[in-house]
Amino acid sequence: MEYNFRDIEKKWQKRWVEQKTYKVTEQKDKKKYYVLNMFPYPSGAGLHVGHPLGYIASDIYARYKRLQGFNVLNPMGYDAYGLPAEQYAIQTGQHPEKTTFENINRYRSQLDKIGFSFDWDREVRTCDPIYYKWTQWAFQKMFNSFYCNKCGHAAPISHLIEHFEKKGTEGINAAQSEELSFTADEWNSWDEKRKQEVLMNYRIAYLGETMVNWCAGLGTVLANDEVVEGVSVRGGFPVEQRKMRQWCLRVSAYAQRLLDGLDTIDWTDSLKETQRNWIGRSEGTEVVFNVKDSDVKFTIFTTRADTMFGVTFMVLAPESDYVAQVTTADQKSEVDAYIERTKKRTERDRISDRRMTGVFSGSYAINPFTNDAIPIWVSDYVLAGYGTGAIMAVPAHDSRDYLFAKTFNLPIIPLIEGADVSEESYDAKEGIVMNSPMPGKQTEFSLNGLTVKEAIAATKKFVTEKGLGRVKVNYRLRDAIFSRQRYWGEPFPVYYKDDMPYMIPEECLPLELPEIDQYKPTETGEPPLGRAKVWAWDTVNNKIVENTKIDNKTVFALDLYTMPGFAGSSAYYLRYMDPHNQEALVAKDVDEYWQNVDLYVGGTEHATGHLIYSRFWNKFLFDYGVSCKEEPFQKLVNQGMIQGRSNFVYRDNEASGAAGHPVFVSLGLKDNYKDVTPIHVDVNIVSNDILDVEAFKAWRPEYHDAEFVLEGGKYVCGWAIEKMSKSMFNVVNPDMIVERYGADTLRLYEMFLGPVEQSKPWDTNGIDGCHRFLKKLWALFYDNRTDAFLPDDSEATADMLKSVHKLIKKVSQDIEHFSYNTSISAFMICVNELAQQKCRNKELLKTLVVLLAPFAPHISEELWEALGGQGSVCDAQWPSWNEEYLKESNMQLTISFNGKARYQKDFAVDADNATIEKAVLEDERSSKYLEGMSVVKVIIVPKKIVNIVMKPAK
Repeated sequence: MEYNFRDIEKKWQKRWVEQKTYKVTEQKDKKKYYVLNMFPYPSGAGLHVGHPLGYIASDIYARYKRLQGFNVLNPMGYDAYGLPAEQYAIQTGQHPEKTTFENINRYRSQLDKIGFSFDWDREVRTCDPIYYKWTQWAFQKMFNSFYCNKCGHAAPISHLIEHFEKKGTEGINAAQSEELSFTADEWNSWDEKRKQEVLMNYRIAYLGETMVNWCAGLGTVLANDEVVEGVSVRGGFPVEQRKMRQWCLRVSAYAQRLLDGLDTIDWTDSLKETQRNWIGRSEGTEVVFNVKDSDVKFTIFTTRADTMFGVTFMVLAPESDYVAQVTTADQKSEVDAYIERTKKRTERDRISDRRMTGVFSGSYAINPFTNDAIPIWVSDYVLAGYGTGAIMAVPAHDSRDYLFAKTFNLPIIPLIEGADVSEESYDAKEGIVMNSPMPGKQTEFSLNGLTVKEAIAATKKFVTEKGLGRVKVNYRLRDAIFSRQRYWGEPFPVYYKDDMPYMIPEECLPLELPEIDQYKPTETGEPPLGRAKVWAWDTVNNKIVENTKIDNKTVFALDLYTMPGFAGSSAYYLRYMDPHNQEALVAKDVDEYWQNVDLYVGGTEHATGHLIYSRFWNKFLFDYGVSCKEEPFQKLVNQGMIQGRSNFVYRDNEASGAAGHPVFVSLGLKDNYKDVTPIHVDVNIVSNDILDVEAFKAWRPEYHDAEFVLEGGKYVCGWAIEKMSKSMFNVVNPDMIVERYGADTLRLYEMFLGPVEQSKPWDTNGIDGCHRFLKKLWALFYDNRTDAFLPDDSEATADMLKSVHKLIKKVSQDIEHFSYNTSISAFMICVNELAQQKCRNKELLKTLVVLLAPFAPHISEELWEALGGQGSVCDAQWPSWNEEYLKESNMQLTISFNGKARYQKDFAVDADNATIEKAVLEDERSSKYLEGMSVVKVIIVPKKIVNIVMKPAK
């Protein structure tokens, strides 16, 4: 009986659904294991073979843990909100929900064909109101919370109000946008609006003025990773920096906890370091600078307060509010023009660009250590979001300050003995301090002669004692912008009273998206929700009403913004635990059972976005007891990328011009032609680099009459490794692979390509090997000629036991380290050995099937059933190896004569040297090398070689 993979895979996929094989429930008497994939955004293009890589890797591990006796949660869903669906809706007039659901159905069909062990009863979609009710609920809870620095966690805003009523800001140590100071009497005298404005300074979800990437062409704010070189990734529209009133999340309040948590989780060192750099903790000093001839003063943050004597200019970020205050009348036009140019550059562009630009403000600041007047410049290499948006520039000891000073011919004062700053800055953080102050300069404070470490400590003390500033810990991590001017996203459950936000009652959630006629901004520039006919809140009846009835007394305007993509993905792992709960995001007992994700698999591109926000979100919920674990993802594995293997045909331009139709020359002949152009060709009409000529003619109308110059009767294509992309025609649809070779072959081959964490090229040419392996496996069980079932109760030999137990050990160890490619090699070796040994032992073959089940579940289910296994192979028991079977009874030694290897010979593993020497000298194969020679000595290297040292006989 032949291996009919199509019928086998359809049979088992149908049975898994019917028997709910992968449905999982909480079982208190069973240890849990939670496996999670970063869920996909369902694009219209569907899956290509690169997308399932991480899913297959995690599915193997999930199946393996189930076989070990764990209760495994392995869910899947869809990150269904996003800009692509909205842009498609704008272009076609279709509701984005329609195209999103169509894409989801396509994804589901493709995923089902690959045979994943997902519990689809737990599916979530971020665009489902039942799901995003809990995103809105979490947002409201953040709005009604502040972060208490003293107790180190979030607390209800009502506690803060009570404190203000009794003591004002006295004794308050809370995360805030700006430091405020007021008395209880002042607080109690304010009206409601003023109180709400003050509370906004402390809320974890708050409205704030912030710089954003504004894209007029898309009518929305974009994240940094959605902008490249000043234009939007989608559509290529210009993007500019603009200050807007936005919803923000006070992620910065959790900066230290986000850092500390990294020490408790099993992530790669490189990923942890990426997050540490993003959070950017630095200990330093805030120092106040006064502006000359002005009442204006501003604060700078520096980690190197010891360099105050080397400050030769100040720099303000273009977005800083101080720019307008210090710019003089004669410099205003230049400053305004510079700021306008800067708007077209994203922060990422500004950070990466080494070219220095700037403009003098016209004003000077007073260095509090030297009393020198130093010029204040405006430059986009300083960012408004880090520190105070103002820096003191020490060009001798900072590379960017150095470049700026060189560009604008500003002074450079070295502060470390031996520092050569003639060509570049001296950035070393050690040495003996000099020029602090400069020779002949009289100041009340000197650092000369101290080490850098001593100077930093002395300066911090001086600044504090003299009231020039304070010692402070600073973080690069900024609060997350949480508003988007789009339609296709979670609506904010917020209405506005006297221009201040208020939450709709929790029992009224979810607030669902309204119907609108178009999905682009209004003619007056409002976000798309401004087009809704019904989008206002009646506070008396607690319901949405016609916005024509807004009276700002009982009926108020609802928020026109929607939440960003990361809103729905920040706590989806919790919802998977309890997806049908209508009363809570997750029930307490359910959360305490699953706790957190044991294994999370996804791409490195989420290192500083999703993973930061999700950890923050979880810590906030942990503060309120919603999540019982502070860190959501205990172990994280980043899968690599599968690159495309492109194919090319070569157009002979000279012949094509003369013939009037295209002429293509084969790869091996192209160098014989003068004017040849390589053209990408669809890899799906190429097999082993041989072009299907007729399929190529039918592929595009312009190639219908093409001629081909062949080699050996075939057209051989060129190839290159490139990113898998539709534009390069190198996208491989997994459906085609499954149809041709089967899902089990696809699963094996994706893992066989290389280590999970590494990127590797897809090459369909190599997939035959994995398919042949499955056929060889099948041949251990069925005779293709007679259809006979071969396994029986015959006794297993020592060699058979050794082959299988060697495999058990190898695969068990490899799976724990995600070394799936070497596991598959071990399967191939074992199957070859068992075939040579003519193994028919049913129990050993059963063990082989269980080992293979996580990798190739369909064929494993079929063979398990044929072997008489009970239930699904998923619920078998993972085998353990016996070291006794792995002990070597023989060893193979290389026999050399005067250092030249001649043959190999087997010996008992416990053979002594005398026995080995005697056997070698008596072996008939040795006689021709010993003829006419006398043996000087015999050297035996244990378990490796025997070298017979000879010389000519006398």
